[in-house]
Amino acid sequence: MKYGKKYADSIKAFDRTKQYEVGEAIDIVLNNAKAKFDETIEFHCRLGVDPKQADQQVRGVIVLPNGTGKSVKVLVLAKGEKADAATAAGADYVGAEELVAKIQKENWFDFDAVITTPDMMGVVGRIGKLLGPKGLMPNPKSGTVTMDVAKAIADIKAGKVEYRLDKQAIIHCAIGKKSFGREKLVENYNALAEAILKARPAAAKGQYVKSVAVTSTMGPGVKVLPRNV
Repeated sequence: MKYGKKYADSIKAFDRTKQYEVGEAIDIVLNNAKAKFDETIEFHCRLGVDPKQADQQVRGVIVLPNGTGKSVKVLVLAKGEKADAATAAGADYVGAEELVAKIQKENWFDFDAVITTPDMMGVVGRIGKLLGPKGLMPNPKSGTVTMDVAKAIADIKAGKVEYRLDKQAIIHCAIGKKSFGREKLVENYNALAEAILKARPAAAKGQYVKSVAVTSTMGPGVKVLPRNV
C-alpha cells in the first residue's frame, strides 16, 4: 500500500510492533496528528469474545470525564410535558409523528442522537430500519428510551458515548480531540477501558482484551499495552 508523505513519516516515528503504556502511546499519536484540523483521537479494542453469541455481547454507555469535544445534535421524540422538558433541556429538535414522517419521506438525518419516551416506541419503531444501521435507534440499555429526557440530553451533550462490539469483536470509540492534550485523553481512555473491563460477560473465556490501539483521524494506529481482568 502506498502512503502519503506525512503518513509514511509518522509510521517511521515509532515501533509499530511494540505495545506502549497508554500515556506514551497517546504522546506518539499527538505528535503524529499533522492534519490542519483538530483530529479526533480514537480507541480501538479487540476482545476475546464471540459477537455471534448473545451471552458474549459487550455493550454499554459512559460519560467520558472530559467529553468528546464534539458538538452533538439531539433529536427528542416525545409529546406533552416531556416534549416541553426536552426543549427546556436544550434538545436541538423536538417532535413526534411529524419528525418521524420527515425522516421517512425526506431521508432527514441532521442529528447525532435520538432520545424518546417509552410511550413513543410504537411510533419510533416505524423508522427502526432507518435508524438501526446508523446506530441511532433508541435503546433502554443506552439510556435513550427514558422518561427523564432532560438527564438523557444532559448526558449526551456532556460527552456520553456508547461502546459496542462490531462483527469482528472490536469496539471503536472516539475519546476526544487532539486539542485536549495528553492528560485529558489519558483520563478518557482509562475511563472507557475500565468500563469495558467491568462489562466482561460471564460467558467470556480466556484472554478478554486481545489488543488495543489508539489513533488520530489521519494518523497510524499505536498499540497500547492492554489491561486484563
